[in-house]
Amino acid sequence: MHRSRESVVARIASLIGVSIALGACGSGDDRVVVFAASSLTDVFERLETEFEAANPDVDIVVNAAGSSSLVAQLTDGAPADILVTADPDTMERAIASTSIAGEPAVLARNGLVIAVERGNPLAIDSLDDLSDAVVVLAAPEVPAGAYAREVLACAGVDVEPASLEQSVRSVAAKVALGEADAGLVYRTDISADLDAVEVPAACQISAEYPIVLVGDDPVARRFLSFVTGSDGARALADAGFELP
Repeated sequence: MHRSRESVVARIASLIGVSIALGACGSGDDRVVVFAASSLTDVFERLETEFEAANPDVDIVVNAAGSSSLVAQLTDGAPADILVTADPDTMERAIASTSIAGEPAVLARNGLVIAVERGNPLAIDSLDDLSDAVVVLAAPEVPAGAYAREVLACAGVDVEPASLEQSVRSVAAKVALGEADAGLVYRTDISADLDAVEVPAACQISAEYPIVLVGDDPVARRFLSFVTGSDGARALADAGFELP
């Protein structure tokens, strides 16, 4: 099947963005490129800072984006040493379409909440309220989007999203900016500009974040051990993630 012109342009723009990020990063002797699901942005920024402080000869470069976008970049040849996605299915697609030889392990877990503006001005208290609200969701191919549809189907709620975003962070941002009444995001994406409305336990999901070493770089392996060890666990717990 031929790709659409828009799809090709989007892929090229994505790869150019990664190349610019790699070219603009620091001048460490050893570079480790991490492709991380967007909901892990803050955690990996912290781990990058801590690891580089203890290892000044290493340059950690974090490319945070929607999991499906990360896999598309890898498939198109973008270089990465470590991959973390927001669900096992996306990780399996990455392994099937690239030369990843490592065995994924679960780094953390997360849950969904309804994000609303600070103060909840529309008094959205349940999933049922979303049927009459302006709702933004992640796109179906994005893990958060797939999870959101699972939750809504469980609750029997029909939602016609005002937009479909390529990352869960974009969903949270649109709600925070007042461009939508609500959105389904991970619990860890609730910022100071947002309030969270709980999803009923009967319809809650447990999002797993698998992590894998893409190649066999020894420095990348050191950083992977750092992330999956006590330092990573502390950063994840502080950010509100559940540990495996």
